Amino acid sequence: MHSERASLGLKIGAIVALLFLHLPILLIFLYAFTTEERSYQFPPPGLTLKWFGVAWNDRPDIWPPLYLSLKVAAISTALAMVLGTLAAAAMSRTKFFGRDQITLLILLPIALPGVITGMSLRSAFGIMEIPFSTWTIVLGHATFCIVIVYNNAVARMRRLSGAIAEASADLGANSFQTFRYVLLPNLGSALLAGGMLAFALSFDEVIVTTFTAGQQSTLPIWMLNELVRPRQRPVTNVVAIVVFLVTFLPILAAYYLTRGGSETAGMGK
Repeated sequence: MHSERASLGLKIGAIVALLFLHLPILLIFLYAFTTEERSYQFPPPGLTLKWFGVAWNDRPDIWPPLYLSLKVAAISTALAMVLGTLAAAAMSRTKFFGRDQITLLILLPIALPGVITGMSLRSAFGIMEIPFSTWTIVLGHATFCIVIVYNNAVARMRRLSGAIAEASADLGANSFQTFRYVLLPNLGSALLAGGMLAFALSFDEVIVTTFTAGQQSTLPIWMLNELVRPRQRPVTNVVAIVVFLVTFLPILAAYYLTRGGSETAGMGK
Protein backbone atom coordinates (compact mmCIF):
# COMPACT_ATOMS: atom_id res chain seq x y z
CA MET A 1 0.00 0.00 0.00
CA HIS A 2 1.14 3.52 -0.80
CA SER A 3 1.78 5.67 2.27
CA GLU A 4 2.05 9.44 2.01
CA ARG A 5 5.06 11.06 3.62
CA ALA A 6 4.35 13.61 6.32
CA SER A 7 4.79 17.21 5.26
CA LEU A 8 7.46 19.41 6.84
CA GLY A 9 4.83 21.44 8.66
CA LEU A 10 3.30 18.31 10.17
CA LYS A 11 6.71 17.11 11.35
CA ILE A 12 7.45 20.49 12.94
CA GLY A 13 4.06 20.46 14.63
CA ALA A 14 4.69 17.00 16.05
CA ILE A 15 8.11 18.06 17.37
CA VAL A 16 6.64 21.18 19.00
CA ALA A 17 3.90 19.10 20.63
CA LEU A 18 6.44 16.60 22.00
CA LEU A 19 8.61 19.41 23.38
CA PHE A 20 5.58 21.03 25.00
CA LEU A 21 4.67 17.74 26.67
CA HIS A 22 8.09 16.54 27.75
CA LEU A 23 10.40 19.55 28.15
CA PRO A 24 9.20 20.23 31.73
CA ILE A 25 10.07 16.63 32.65
CA LEU A 26 13.53 17.03 31.14
CA LEU A 27 14.01 20.19 33.21
CA ILE A 28 13.21 18.24 36.38
CA PHE A 29 15.91 15.76 35.45
CA LEU A 30 18.37 18.57 34.68
CA TYR A 31 17.86 20.41 37.97
CA ALA A 32 18.40 17.22 39.95
CA PHE A 33 22.09 17.62 38.98
CA THR A 34 22.54 21.38 39.46
CA THR A 35 25.07 22.78 41.93
CA GLU A 36 22.67 25.64 42.79
CA GLU A 37 20.68 24.84 45.95
CA ARG A 38 17.78 27.31 46.00
CA SER A 39 17.04 28.69 42.54
CA TYR A 40 16.29 27.43 39.04
CA GLN A 41 19.04 29.35 37.32
CA PHE A 42 19.35 28.53 33.63
CA PRO A 43 21.67 27.24 32.49
CA PRO A 44 22.71 25.55 35.74
CA PRO A 45 26.01 26.94 37.04
CA GLY A 46 27.37 23.42 37.32
CA LEU A 47 26.44 19.75 37.49
CA THR A 48 26.89 17.35 40.39
CA LEU A 49 25.67 13.99 41.67
CA LYS A 50 25.80 15.01 45.33
CA TRP A 51 22.04 15.52 45.69
CA PHE A 52 21.40 11.82 45.12
CA GLY A 53 23.67 11.08 48.08
CA VAL A 54 21.98 13.78 50.15
CA ALA A 55 18.54 12.32 49.40
CA TRP A 56 19.71 8.81 50.29
CA ASN A 57 21.78 9.51 53.40
CA ASP A 58 21.05 12.95 54.83
CA ARG A 59 17.30 13.39 54.46
CA PRO A 60 15.55 10.84 56.70
CA ASP A 61 12.32 12.84 56.32
CA ILE A 62 11.95 11.35 52.82
CA TRP A 63 11.61 7.71 53.88
CA PRO A 64 8.36 7.71 55.94
CA PRO A 65 6.37 9.42 53.13
CA LEU A 66 7.90 7.00 50.62
CA TYR A 67 6.94 3.96 52.68
CA LEU A 68 3.44 5.33 53.22
CA SER A 69 2.95 5.97 49.48
CA LEU A 70 4.09 2.44 48.62
CA LYS A 71 1.88 0.92 51.34
CA VAL A 72 -1.20 2.88 50.29
CA ALA A 73 -0.65 2.14 46.59
CA ALA A 74 -0.19 -1.59 47.24
CA ILE A 75 -3.30 -1.94 49.43
CA SER A 76 -5.43 0.22 47.13
CA THR A 77 -4.36 -1.82 44.12
CA ALA A 78 -5.10 -5.15 45.83
CA LEU A 79 -8.53 -3.90 46.88
CA ALA A 80 -9.19 -2.61 43.37
CA MET A 81 -8.13 -5.90 41.78
CA VAL A 82 -10.73 -7.81 43.78
CA LEU A 83 -13.65 -5.38 43.64
CA GLY A 84 -12.96 -4.20 40.09
CA THR A 85 -12.85 -7.76 38.76
CA LEU A 86 -16.05 -8.75 40.57
CA ALA A 87 -17.85 -5.67 39.28
CA ALA A 88 -16.62 -6.33 35.74
CA ALA A 89 -17.81 -9.93 35.89
CA ALA A 90 -21.26 -8.85 37.07
CA MET A 91 -21.65 -6.09 34.49
CA SER A 92 -20.33 -8.00 31.47
CA ARG A 93 -22.00 -11.37 32.03
CA THR A 94 -25.48 -10.45 33.26
CA LYS A 95 -28.32 -8.26 32.03
CA PHE A 96 -30.69 -6.56 34.46
CA PHE A 97 -32.77 -3.44 34.80
CA GLY A 98 -30.65 -0.36 35.51
CA ARG A 99 -27.36 -1.90 34.36
CA ASP A 100 -26.39 1.19 32.35
CA GLN A 101 -27.09 3.47 35.31
CA ILE A 102 -24.99 1.29 37.62
CA THR A 103 -22.18 1.30 35.05
CA LEU A 104 -22.27 5.10 35.11
CA LEU A 105 -22.04 5.09 38.91
CA ILE A 106 -19.03 2.77 38.79
CA LEU A 107 -17.23 5.03 36.30
CA LEU A 108 -18.20 8.30 38.01
CA PRO A 109 -15.27 8.52 40.50
CA ILE A 110 -12.70 8.68 37.69
CA ALA A 111 -14.68 11.42 35.92
CA LEU A 112 -15.31 13.62 38.96
CA PRO A 113 -12.70 16.27 39.86
CA GLY A 114 -10.44 15.04 42.63
CA VAL A 115 -11.39 17.94 44.86
CA ILE A 116 -15.06 16.84 44.78
CA THR A 117 -14.13 13.26 45.65
CA GLY A 118 -11.83 14.44 48.42
CA MET A 119 -14.41 16.78 49.94
CA SER A 120 -17.14 14.16 49.88
CA LEU A 121 -14.90 11.56 51.52
CA ARG A 122 -13.74 13.99 54.18
CA SER A 123 -17.36 14.86 54.97
CA ALA A 124 -18.30 11.18 55.14
CA PHE A 125 -15.40 10.39 57.48
CA GLY A 126 -16.41 13.30 59.69
CA ILE A 127 -20.08 12.25 59.86
CA MET A 128 -19.12 8.66 60.70
CA GLU A 129 -16.41 9.86 63.12
CA ILE A 130 -13.71 7.86 61.36
CA PRO A 131 -10.25 9.12 62.39
CA PHE A 132 -7.73 9.87 59.64
CA SER A 133 -5.30 7.01 59.09
CA THR A 134 -3.65 5.00 56.36
CA TRP A 135 -7.01 3.36 55.74
CA THR A 136 -8.78 6.64 55.01
CA ILE A 137 -6.16 7.33 52.33
CA VAL A 138 -6.62 3.80 50.97
CA LEU A 139 -10.39 4.27 50.75
CA GLY A 140 -9.91 7.53 48.89
CA HIS A 141 -7.48 6.01 46.40
CA ALA A 142 -9.57 2.88 45.93
CA THR A 143 -12.43 4.97 44.52
CA PHE A 144 -10.51 5.58 41.30
CA CYS A 145 -8.27 2.50 41.36
CA ILE A 146 -11.35 0.26 41.17
CA VAL A 147 -12.45 2.08 38.02
CA ILE A 148 -9.07 1.52 36.35
CA VAL A 149 -9.15 -2.23 37.01
CA TYR A 150 -12.85 -2.42 36.10
CA ASN A 151 -12.30 -0.77 32.72
CA ASN A 152 -9.51 -3.18 31.80
CA ALA A 153 -11.34 -6.26 33.05
CA VAL A 154 -14.74 -5.48 31.51
CA ALA A 155 -13.18 -4.70 28.12
CA ARG A 156 -11.43 -8.08 28.09
CA MET A 157 -14.47 -9.98 29.39
CA ARG A 158 -16.68 -8.57 26.66
CA ARG A 159 -14.28 -9.97 24.06
CA LEU A 160 -14.42 -13.44 25.58
CA SER A 161 -16.99 -15.80 24.18
CA GLY A 162 -19.46 -17.13 26.73
CA ALA A 163 -19.17 -20.50 25.01
CA ILE A 164 -15.83 -21.26 26.68
CA ALA A 165 -17.39 -21.04 30.16
CA GLU A 166 -20.31 -23.21 29.01
CA ALA A 167 -17.90 -25.73 27.53
CA SER A 168 -15.97 -25.83 30.80
CA ALA A 169 -19.19 -26.51 32.72
CA ASP A 170 -20.18 -29.22 30.26
CA LEU A 171 -16.83 -30.91 30.92
CA GLY A 172 -17.59 -31.03 34.64
CA ALA A 173 -15.70 -28.00 35.95
CA ASN A 174 -17.22 -26.05 38.83
CA SER A 175 -17.34 -22.26 38.94
CA PHE A 176 -13.98 -21.91 40.69
CA GLN A 177 -12.25 -24.28 38.28
CA THR A 178 -13.74 -22.44 35.31
CA PHE A 179 -12.47 -19.14 36.66
CA ARG A 180 -9.05 -20.54 37.61
CA TYR A 181 -8.26 -22.52 34.48
CA VAL A 182 -10.34 -20.88 31.73
CA LEU A 183 -11.18 -17.26 32.49
CA LEU A 184 -8.16 -16.15 34.52
CA PRO A 185 -5.54 -17.08 31.87
CA ASN A 186 -7.46 -14.93 29.38
CA LEU A 187 -7.95 -12.09 31.87
CA GLY A 188 -4.49 -12.22 33.41
CA SER A 189 -2.70 -9.62 31.31
CA ALA A 190 -5.64 -7.20 31.43
CA LEU A 191 -5.91 -7.50 35.23
CA LEU A 192 -2.17 -7.12 35.68
CA ALA A 193 -2.14 -4.06 33.44
CA GLY A 194 -5.06 -2.56 35.33
CA GLY A 195 -3.31 -3.21 38.62
CA MET A 196 -0.13 -1.53 37.39
CA LEU A 197 -2.02 1.54 36.21
CA ALA A 198 -3.92 1.70 39.50
CA PHE A 199 -0.65 1.46 41.47
CA ALA A 200 0.92 4.25 39.43
CA LEU A 201 -2.09 6.55 39.86
CA SER A 202 -2.30 5.86 43.58
CA PHE A 203 1.41 6.40 44.18
CA ASP A 204 1.44 9.95 42.77
CA GLU A 205 -2.07 11.10 43.81
CA VAL A 206 -2.20 14.48 45.56
CA ILE A 207 -5.68 16.04 45.66
CA VAL A 208 -7.72 13.21 47.20
CA THR A 209 -4.82 12.47 49.57
CA THR A 210 -4.86 16.05 50.84
CA PHE A 211 -8.44 15.60 52.04
CA THR A 212 -8.05 12.08 53.49
CA ALA A 213 -4.55 11.99 55.01
CA GLY A 214 -5.01 14.19 58.08
CA GLN A 215 -1.53 14.89 59.49
CA GLN A 216 0.11 12.13 57.47
CA SER A 217 2.27 12.86 54.45
CA THR A 218 2.67 10.72 51.34
CA LEU A 219 5.60 11.32 49.03
CA PRO A 220 3.72 13.65 46.62
CA ILE A 221 2.45 15.69 49.60
CA TRP A 222 6.02 15.86 50.93
CA MET A 223 7.21 17.14 47.55
CA LEU A 224 4.49 19.78 47.47
CA ASN A 225 5.48 21.01 50.94
CA GLU A 226 9.14 21.13 49.92
CA LEU A 227 8.30 23.32 46.92
CA VAL A 228 6.28 25.71 49.11
CA ARG A 229 9.13 25.97 51.64
CA PRO A 230 12.25 25.50 49.49
CA ARG A 231 15.13 23.70 51.16
CA GLN A 232 17.65 21.93 48.98
CA ARG A 233 15.43 22.11 45.90
CA PRO A 234 17.57 19.67 43.90
CA VAL A 235 16.67 16.96 46.44
CA THR A 236 13.02 17.51 45.56
CA ASN A 237 13.93 16.98 41.90
CA VAL A 238 15.77 13.77 42.79
CA VAL A 239 12.63 12.51 44.54
CA ALA A 240 10.60 13.61 41.50
CA ILE A 241 12.77 11.33 39.35
CA VAL A 242 11.96 8.44 41.68
CA VAL A 243 8.23 9.20 41.44
CA PHE A 244 8.54 9.44 37.65
CA LEU A 245 10.16 6.01 37.42
CA VAL A 246 7.73 4.37 39.87
CA THR A 247 4.76 5.65 37.85
CA PHE A 248 6.18 5.47 34.33
CA LEU A 249 7.49 1.90 34.44
CA PRO A 250 4.13 0.31 35.43
CA ILE A 251 2.36 2.35 32.76
CA LEU A 252 4.90 1.22 30.16
CA ALA A 253 4.52 -2.39 31.28
CA ALA A 254 0.72 -2.08 31.15
CA TYR A 255 0.95 -0.79 27.58
CA TYR A 256 2.99 -3.79 26.43
CA LEU A 257 0.78 -6.23 28.33
CA THR A 258 -2.44 -5.01 26.71
CA ARG A 259 -1.06 -4.41 23.21
CA GLY A 260 -2.20 -7.81 22.01
CA GLY A 261 -5.34 -7.87 24.11
CA SER A 262 -7.58 -8.43 21.11
CA GLU A 263 -6.34 -12.00 20.83
CA THR A 264 -8.49 -13.75 23.42
CA ALA A 265 -9.82 -17.26 23.54
CA GLY A 266 -13.22 -17.80 22.00
CA MET A 267 -13.41 -14.30 20.56
CA GLY A 268 -15.85 -14.01 17.73
CA LYS A 269 -14.44 -13.45 14.28
